[in-house]
Amino acid sequence: MKKLMYPFLLVLISAVLAACGADDESKSADKKEEAKTAETEQQDQQKQMEEMQKKMDKQKLEEEKTVAIVNNQEILGREYNSVLTSSQMMYQQMGQDPTTKDAAEKIKKQTLDSLVGQTLLLQEADKKGYKASDEEVKKQLEETKGQFKNDKEFETAMKQAGLNPDSLEKEIANNIKYTKYIEGEIKPENVTDADIQKFYEEYASQGGAEGQEPPKLEEVKPQIKQQLEQQKQQEMLVKHVEDLKKNAKIDIKV
Repeated sequence: MKKLMYPFLLVLISAVLAACGADDESKSADKKEEAKTAETEQQDQQKQMEEMQKKMDKQKLEEEKTVAIVNNQEILGREYNSVLTSSQMMYQQMGQDPTTKDAAEKIKKQTLDSLVGQTLLLQEADKKGYKASDEEVKKQLEETKGQFKNDKEFETAMKQAGLNPDSLEKEIANNIKYTKYIEGEIKPENVTDADIQKFYEEYASQGGAEGQEPPKLEEVKPQIKQQLEQQKQQEMLVKHVEDLKKNAKIDIKV
């Protein structure tokens, strides 16, 4: 399922220096040297992160630039930058550098594909009459803000994601509408006991090969069923988007 294109916070690594008492001057000197080293490492890490952020920012486009036109609907740079930021963060979370030439090209393609697909699905949602009420938007906005310690942290997250309060509310409304459409229109086939049994046997054999004792089928059956349902729905969603593309007018501008 689509996730909201807001807040991927950059977590800055910091060293906590604990001052411990020493029995002699030698130990005290050692502690001071350790603290100095930790502080230097922290500064180096901070500098590296700032340099990485500058490289990632270079991949962004002008906010008002037309990135693509999908059935006469423009996709602007600000929307591109928001999805781009999420993709960059995902690469970093996987321990990969999103600024290499190969990664940058892949991220650009993924970002454009995602934007076009989401636009087509939201257009279909509008045709089908799916909407997000003010109450639903307000509730999800409060849930989103609740993920942060305070308003300052929340505002920082929005800024890093290239969003403001108005664009965030729009994104939340789109997400609600999108989710309603998927749940109403993309219904996967029923997952059978045979499907679950096959998945479990493959899972159990992998665990056995690694010398691990797999849990009993009854213990994991609900989780397996849910995973298979999501997998089938995702496959149907991909096919649905490809079908929509066949009848759509798509003009990529970047």
